[in-house]
Amino acid sequence: MNNETHRKYLKAALEEAKKTGKDVPVGAVLVKNDEIIAKAHNTKEAENDPTSHAEMLVIREAAQKLKNWRLDKTTLYVTLEPCPMCAAAILYSRIPEVVIGANDQLYGAFGSAINMADYINFTPKITRGILEDECSKLLKTFFEQVRTSKYTRMS
Repeated sequence: MNNETHRKYLKAALEEAKKTGKDVPVGAVLVKNDEIIAKAHNTKEAENDPTSHAEMLVIREAAQKLKNWRLDKTTLYVTLEPCPMCAAAILYSRIPEVVIGANDQLYGAFGSAINMADYINFTPKITRGILEDECSKLLKTFFEQVRTSKYTRMS
């Protein structure tokens, strides 16, 4: 797919990320045949479920919808580089392409902190930097607000 198509679907993932409330604003959409088949945002705090990351929720929804755990011929768009748990799920579900908005130097598992493809025998195509500024800004704003509210409560 081309960069304009990537921008279109990553914008949809960004819209999902804006729905997170108290959760870290990460959104994801899974596309097959130029159609969004699943979309989600982080709900870890809302659901009290440590596995409720946007990527995990998208994978579950798509697998149910397609009635197949193999999500080949799809592209995952995610606003933040997946963590090791999500990267492993992406690899095990055989998603062949992942488009990442912002890199995650602390937990990113497609090359920033670790590369899960070194441990699981599947290597998707990774595209980075699409809407990177917008994705990074959303996260930066969220964490600034978290720090400010913690400081305010401590005063």
